[in-house]
Amino acid sequence: MRAVIQRVKRASVSLPEKNGEISGKISAGLLVLLGVENGDTIADAEKLALKIAGLRIFEDSDEKMNLSVRDINGEILVVSQFTLYGNVKKGFRPSFNRSAKPDISMPLYEKFVELIGNAIGKEIPTGVFGAMMDVELLNDGPVTIILDTKLPEF
Repeated sequence: MRAVIQRVKRASVSLPEKNGEISGKISAGLLVLLGVENGDTIADAEKLALKIAGLRIFEDSDEKMNLSVRDINGEILVVSQFTLYGNVKKGFRPSFNRSAKPDISMPLYEKFVELIGNAIGKEIPTGVFGAMMDVELLNDGPVTIILDTKLPEF
């Protein structure tokens, strides 16, 4: 699994096909763009959810990144994003062969949302899996972290 995590002052996701209806919205916390790769498992979802919930990327009273989203009582918005596995090795048009098909990725995405919600003790707003979405955010910092459960440094 791959995640792009952005520390935000606020974020929302809306559906242009439904006249901009908002499907998820948060104030201070994390926007998580989540991609599921072929071969990912529930173990990947568990590791990633725990890592993100514990990431110390919020400032403490000494202005040091030392607090997690749990510590600040922040929120998390999760948006599915298969394009995180786009490969442009053979030209300019991305290939998404590494992205898991919806019958695999959707249950893992939903499990990840459940796990991260349990990890921070909050309901997790989301985008709509597979839909065209508009994601709006006010980045805080900016602070952006990329995590991939398949990389050795994870």
